Amino acid sequence: MPLKLAANLSWLYQDIGFMERFAAAAGHGFKAVEFLFPYDFAAADIAAQLKKHKLTQALFNLPPGDWSKGERGLAALPGREADFKAALETAMGYAATLDCARVHAMSGLITPGADLSAMRRTYVDNLKRAAERAAKDGRDVVIEPINRRDIPGYFLNTTTEGAAIIAEIGAPNLKLQFDLYHCQITEGDLVRRAEKLFPVIGHVQIAGNPERNEPDIGEANHLHVLGVLDRLGYAGYVGLEYKPKTTTAAGLGWAKPYGISA
Repeated sequence: MPLKLAANLSWLYQDIGFMERFAAAAGHGFKAVEFLFPYDFAAADIAAQLKKHKLTQALFNLPPGDWSKGERGLAALPGREADFKAALETAMGYAATLDCARVHAMSGLITPGADLSAMRRTYVDNLKRAAERAAKDGRDVVIEPINRRDIPGYFLNTTTEGAAIIAEIGAPNLKLQFDLYHCQITEGDLVRRAEKLFPVIGHVQIAGNPERNEPDIGEANHLHVLGVLDRLGYAGYVGLEYKPKTTTAAGLGWAKPYGISA
């Protein structure tokens, strides 16, 4: 059964405005979308686009703190627990309006001289609370290991670390966001990791390595890994979080077997 692809509207269709991207994605056959942050727009306006174009909202991120000042998440930052709680409530409000089943909680950055043990304790405590809060609405929280080449100092760096935290917390709605691009950079061995991590994978994202273009370009056979996930019975969405080498439409040929037409 072909996997379900979700167009990441923060990365694709950069030649048109954000609100126009929903129509563009639907026009290419996508049934779902994701994006980084919805907070510059009213939730009701985004929901109207989803409804108009019969799209499912697959994922978005919690507010990450002050992005313009370099913040990349709050979950692992000691002393910012109140900010994280507020961000979670904002995200839950958007998730309710957008009927989105999962949100991503970014860990944040390791600052010079930071106490890593304290950061991990804070991260675990915040994720416990986030999972409990999201469960009340029937939603999942996902955590994503991100490579430190793209985001230097990012706290959650490997799938091994992510899986250990998920196991420690033990919440059934806390899952792993398995990004093949990041994993290839930090760990590699994508097929074996997909097989090992499968029980905790809640969302998948892809982009070709090393330039983060289409997933059929580069050093790793991401489409083969998608076939493995399909064989394992992955029923979630695969987010296309990549930079088109030219235009979005020109690079969608690889997705034809998944029901996408350029």
